[in-house]
Amino acid sequence: MKQEFDRKNLIKIMKELIETPSPVGYYDEITPLMQKYAKELGYELTFDRKRTCYIKVKGDDSSRTVCIGAHLDTLGLIIKNIDKDGHIYVRNLGGINFNNIEGETVTVHTRDGKKYSGMVVCRYHSVHVFAEAKTSLRDENTMYIILDEDVSTKEEVKALGIENGDIVSLQPHFTVTDSGFIKSRFIDNKAAAACVLNVLKYMKENNLKPVCDTLFAFPVYEEIGHGGAYVPEEISEYIALDIAVIGPDNTGSEEKVTICAKDNLTPYDRGLTSKIINIAKDADVNFTVDIFYRYSTDASSAIMAGNNIYSAAFGMGTFSSHGMERTTIEAVEETEKLLLAVLLKNTSL
Repeated sequence: MKQEFDRKNLIKIMKELIETPSPVGYYDEITPLMQKYAKELGYELTFDRKRTCYIKVKGDDSSRTVCIGAHLDTLGLIIKNIDKDGHIYVRNLGGINFNNIEGETVTVHTRDGKKYSGMVVCRYHSVHVFAEAKTSLRDENTMYIILDEDVSTKEEVKALGIENGDIVSLQPHFTVTDSGFIKSRFIDNKAAAACVLNVLKYMKENNLKPVCDTLFAFPVYEEIGHGGAYVPEEISEYIALDIAVIGPDNTGSEEKVTICAKDNLTPYDRGLTSKIINIAKDADVNFTVDIFYRYSTDASSAIMAGNNIYSAAFGMGTFSSHGMERTTIEAVEETEKLLLAVLLKNTSL
């Protein structure tokens, strides 16, 4: 039977998630949004001490529990220093390429809840002024933030309540084209989280239950490598839903879902991965299988942390990852299709 997922709802959730700031470890705004979604679906959100939020869904078989992980954290910045001229120097949270954020609008989030807009600039910011403007390396030593405030000294910036250690988020620029392309920062991994929520809505509306108890996990430290390091004891399988990268060594595309056989840290469990591949074939999913070199997921960090689990990963093909990213509605819906099939099929090994 062909699934008719609610595309309008999918895009709405994706937009809301992407436009809600959640750089690594900054859960202040995304957690209330997830609580709202869970309540609308009739579930209660629970948490561990890493601020990972969970939705537990009872399945036909309560003798085992699998985990579907879709991290909510994104790339971001953290203030390391404010110089005498009021320029804010930052360190990256996750794998930011500073070349991709020059001129970007940002928001500084203070610990007392204030927000200030600013712009990321290079020390050699103008070709009209600096001979080095075109050639200078862009990194945390040459890039800084200027605030959209009338400040010109360190003291004036600090008087706003801004301190070292404050979080900085980037403007995402979420766009959906008439031809079905999705362009935005933070498709990684808000698109996958939107998939989970939209599939849960579909299952509720169609009175479907997963084959076994399923814990949906939404970590907030994936981009620095330890989001999935803690796994609740009852979990036997951890399947990470995360973007799939596109490059010359890959067979994925912006129209497909990619099943990841190996990432930078580890091969994924051969048996579980093979089952997902067979499920994808049976469900007529437009998919491919790839390995990735400079990439990892919460499933592999869970393995590296020593958890006794089977691991696997899949997600929508996404172009220009960790920059201004692009995928298609088709790839996201193929990911939904595979997720639903996995939830309804027995992956027990």
